[in-house]
Amino acid sequence: MESQFEELAENPDIIIATPGRLMHHLSGVDGMLLRTVDYVVFDEADCLFDRGFSEQLHKILAQLSENSQTMLFGATLPSAVAEFAKAGLRDHETVRLDLETKISPDLKLAFFTLRHEEKDPALLYLIREKISSDHQTLVFVSTKFHVEFLNVLFRKEGVEPSVFYGDILIWIKMLTRFRARKTMLLIVTDVAARGNDIPLVDNFINWDFPFTPKLFVHRVGRVERAGRTGTAYSFVTSEDMPYLLDLQQFLAKPIRAAPIEEEAFQEMGGLMSKSDQAAANGETIYGRLPQAVIDLVLDRVRETVDSSAELTSLQKMCANSFLLYSKTKPLPSKESIRISKDSSC
Repeated sequence: MESQFEELAENPDIIIATPGRLMHHLSGVDGMLLRTVDYVVFDEADCLFDRGFSEQLHKILAQLSENSQTMLFGATLPSAVAEFAKAGLRDHETVRLDLETKISPDLKLAFFTLRHEEKDPALLYLIREKISSDHQTLVFVSTKFHVEFLNVLFRKEGVEPSVFYGDILIWIKMLTRFRARKTMLLIVTDVAARGNDIPLVDNFINWDFPFTPKLFVHRVGRVERAGRTGTAYSFVTSEDMPYLLDLQQFLAKPIRAAPIEEEAFQEMGGLMSKSDQAAANGETIYGRLPQAVIDLVLDRVRETVDSSAELTSLQKMCANSFLLYSKTKPLPSKESIRISKDSSC
């Protein structure tokens, strides 16, 4: 705080701050005003409102001069941001780059239904068997313990990933290696979904299914930028199904089940070819990976974990942290919960 006070006293040209810290300085320093500020940028504006910073943002705007210009940027435009723009901005204009679709039509979507304990073998199977070795893949997991667990597991399986969940110095190091293509796999938590300069990637995997449609859009936006095509794979447990239905409603994309396993094996490419066909038709497909293969990989994962004290300890930490993570998730819509229950009966 003291060093920041000193920097502000030097009348800097640019101030980069979080709303709470800026308000703390404004209230704690006599005579500190924003009247001379020409431009104010609220980056990730939708996220700021989701996290309850509306009051601080209004107070910041109240201290600006009438000649200042305010800009809000966000991947989505929730009602709170729209109302804020109407009430807090003068002569505002809205520029939308997603007027027709919320995600690129070039992005292929594939959802795999599985049990929670099958996520690790499913991830190994996709990375080794279905994703090209010259493709870079970004994997999102729920907690830092899952990042560490998968980091150790993949290394024992002969795959060297880059990982990140917090420290900015580690992030710079890992991102540099990933950009240089020294590693083809990057495993992160949601902290990397916003505000970090992740390079263009070919594939994206939701190890944990995002609990809001907006979070899904933020994540997969790392794949299909600048006219590039890509594939977003998502793991869906029975508990995740209502969230998948919410996503379907949000994207307004039809969704259909994949063929049964026996039918899939009769076609060249199996389930993946069905996914490509669905994408071409503007549909979203969900189904299971080959159960016999997943069972074999699951047995191997269990042997690897049981033979490693480090993995065993991390697995317990993952279980405990996932329980806490699950308690923080917002509930899906009541209609999606009802449909999901009816479908499972």
